[in-house]
Amino acid sequence: MKPTLFILAAGMGSRYGGLKQLDGLGPNGETIMDYSVYDAVRAGFGKIVFVIRHDFEKEFEEKILSKYKDTVPVEVVFQDIANIPEEFKASVHPERSKPWGTNHAVMMGKDVISEPFGVINADDYYGPESFRLLADFLRSVEGEKGKYCMIGFKIENTLSENGGVSRGLCEVNGEGYLTGVKECHGIEMTPEGELIHVEDEKRLPFPAGASVSMNMWGFTPDYFGYSERAFVKFLKESGSELKSEFYIPTVVNDLINEGTATLKVIQTPSKWFGVTFAADRDATVAQFKALHDSNVYPERLFRKI
Repeated sequence: MKPTLFILAAGMGSRYGGLKQLDGLGPNGETIMDYSVYDAVRAGFGKIVFVIRHDFEKEFEEKILSKYKDTVPVEVVFQDIANIPEEFKASVHPERSKPWGTNHAVMMGKDVISEPFGVINADDYYGPESFRLLADFLRSVEGEKGKYCMIGFKIENTLSENGGVSRGLCEVNGEGYLTGVKECHGIEMTPEGELIHVEDEKRLPFPAGASVSMNMWGFTPDYFGYSERAFVKFLKESGSELKSEFYIPTVVNDLINEGTATLKVIQTPSKWFGVTFAADRDATVAQFKALHDSNVYPERLFRKI
């Protein structure tokens, strides 16, 4: 059975100023998701699942889904603030409008995914080699439980020229397995070539060459059950807060610490790029043009794969 790719496309894009997952950045108006789907199919993924919000369903169908219909099977699921157990709905903060974070989004795929699956962001470019590495791992764990992976990126390959970025700093043991993820913010390269991040309003050094998470994960389907149990715990502790979020690293860290799962960190040589900020757009357009000019991608992605 071929693995499935699960694309998180329900984000708000508040820093970007719009629905960046629908922004046409390639030479023919391709979105970043288009390149991910193309690379995933080439790597051997057999199905694509998108999680989106109901409020842009029609636009998503017109701009995105129509182009894949002859390429790969596609499913769409929806993330909504109301997708929580009934007993917690009365305690939700009355001003809350935002859903519950990345791992809540992953949980929406439970009814349509029964095979090993990868998880990525809609607005990040990961590169063909990253999808090959992820697909190879997922094929190797078919029928297994608790054997997960993360595609790790070298921090220097993930920076923006237009502001500090947030990245998950990976703590890895000698066998290459994740022992924890620490969320770090405001990471940037100084004019002197030094990496720094911001913690408690202080500018602190960030380790050069470190492996960081770009939210590119590989899971077996048992992850859905673990997530449901962890989500109940999260709602009991933080469900009434206005801005609390249920993140993938939170669940992964807990499963690793309790010995329920292992997570292999697989280093990719690929360079990330994307549109964290509106000012990133021009550089991203230029990078996609260069990839087409150098024949990494054909003139049109979905004419033939």
